[in-house]
Amino acid sequence: MTQAPPKFEIFVVTAPGLEKPLAAEMREAGFKKPKMMPGGVRFRGNWQDVWRANLTLRGAVKVLARVASFQTMHLNQLEGLTADLPWRSFLRTDTPVRVDVVTQKSKIYHAGAAKERVEKGLRAALDVETTDDAPVTLKTRIDNNMVTFSLDTSGDSLHKRGFKAAVAKAPMRETMASMFLRQMEYDGTQTVLDPMCGSGTFVIEAAEIAAGLLPGRARAFAFEHLATFDAAIWADMRATDAQPASARFYGSDKDAGAIRMSQDNAERSGVSELCTFTHTSVGDLEAPDTAPGIVIVNPPYGTRIGDKKPLYALHASLGRALKERFTGWRVGLVTSDTGLAKSTGLPLETPFAPVAHGGLTVKLHTCQL
Repeated sequence: MTQAPPKFEIFVVTAPGLEKPLAAEMREAGFKKPKMMPGGVRFRGNWQDVWRANLTLRGAVKVLARVASFQTMHLNQLEGLTADLPWRSFLRTDTPVRVDVVTQKSKIYHAGAAKERVEKGLRAALDVETTDDAPVTLKTRIDNNMVTFSLDTSGDSLHKRGFKAAVAKAPMRETMASMFLRQMEYDGTQTVLDPMCGSGTFVIEAAEIAAGLLPGRARAFAFEHLATFDAAIWADMRATDAQPASARFYGSDKDAGAIRMSQDNAERSGVSELCTFTHTSVGDLEAPDTAPGIVIVNPPYGTRIGDKKPLYALHASLGRALKERFTGWRVGLVTSDTGLAKSTGLPLETPFAPVAHGGLTVKLHTCQL
């Protein structure tokens, strides 16, 4: 009988405040017993689960594989215990490693000194090069004298999917957009419209979900440089066919450049046939000839662009257009400014946790029209 691959702890990072929808996404995707933690969701799995999490989870920012831990209070012991770990099971001798260290509430309090000792331990065990521009990062956390080693299996943040060459001034990250859509109860069948679409993130994300396109389908990952990687299994895992989508997706913006960006990004993402982008202001916004669906928007707010006085009129204009022409639609508005949200005149509620975004805290305000 074939022995099952060993399981270990895997931590899926997301934006603080989005742990709950990420956990829901993971349960739906078949990841076993996901448990919410501050800043992410953990579960136990094997290396194929690591690859699948990177490939398929739309709300994940990073996937960390926790490979070892021990307790120590001395730098010499840190180096020695690091050298004793079975690094050849995870790392390749021909692939450099970057070591990052965070330490708190510990006898080993100097992160730079700890980094040097961990690097020495790695070189003793594996004779591997350690550099700050390596394709593999070993994250070392020393907390209350407990050392935990995690391999960053993602590399670049997972919101970087390889399709968005053009971005607006204050873009919504794809990972956040997907979780806000989930909180809006989007399931791939509803029409989605963004009246201030910028570079098209909400619209394109919704279209990709409807078409069954995996978020990591076209990018590279750090786990491809690990000793645990199997190229044949990975090729089979990534070979997923798109599915027909019945819904359509709409974006509009008063900035003609934003419309061109959105169209280009949709083309690169392979969903341009599902998306329509229109150069128009929110005051002239019209509902598409479809069943009522979801309006979701991340409008400018004062902390992001400076003077916010003109924004009250913009939000009021948006609210009027939605009330007059979007009866039956569900509305989601992402903002850091409750006053601006209220200026829409819409019966907005805030049923979800606030989310950390670019040094700000934003909330998803929702209502049914």
